[in-house]
Amino acid sequence: MREENVMQQGRGAVQRLGGRIRQAIGRLFGHERTEVEGRAEELRGQQNVERGMAAERREGAAETIGGTVEKKVGETVGSERMAVEGRAKELEGQVRHETNR
Repeated sequence: MREENVMQQGRGAVQRLGGRIRQAIGRLFGHERTEVEGRAEELRGQQNVERGMAAERREGAAETIGGTVEKKVGETVGSERMAVEGRAKELEGQVRHETNR
């Protein structure tokens, strides 16, 4: 899912930029409809960026929880390797969540 979320963010950024350009062209030539359509495209692009980021935050939170559980199970059964791997997953999830705020 990570690639899909990043792709959605990228497409949204391109769409947002395209909307800004279209809006500027409309403003430059005094064409209100083009300007408004550009603004709408910019907002749709922003929405796609935010959707991708929200999905990454959700997946990061799930990864953090899974890592915490794995760490606790490892500590409980005395498996240092499992505890360390769980902590690593927990940290990866936290970074993924925080990066997409």
